[in-house]
Amino acid sequence: MTTNCIKFTSADIETAKGVGSILTLTFDLDITVEPVASVNPMAPTHRGLGRSPRGKLVECGGIWRKQNKETGADYYTLTIRDHGFNANLGKAANQNDLSLQAVIPWGPKDAA
Repeated sequence: MTTNCIKFTSADIETAKGVGSILTLTFDLDITVEPVASVNPMAPTHRGLGRSPRGKLVECGGIWRKQNKETGADYYTLTIRDHGFNANLGKAANQNDLSLQAVIPWGPKDAA
């Protein structure tokens, strides 16, 4: 499996399940994402599940649909709570497969 990518079951990310792997200097996580059905516009589109040291699936984060304020284009963000990890999802390099989304990390916002 390619690291720092999530492979969804279809290009319609909003309703697709996915599996992937996120690797950083501080953690190595196999992740499963499952769609969340909600009418709340602030709810995540997916819940993120990782494996505990004993191999049990544990909810560890989620994916949210956001909208670019300048262009109005939709994009997705991923958060892994226990690691304070935040990332955007985007087209994987050298890929035409829209169901394969790269995990593009970004740091936490500086405290004001």
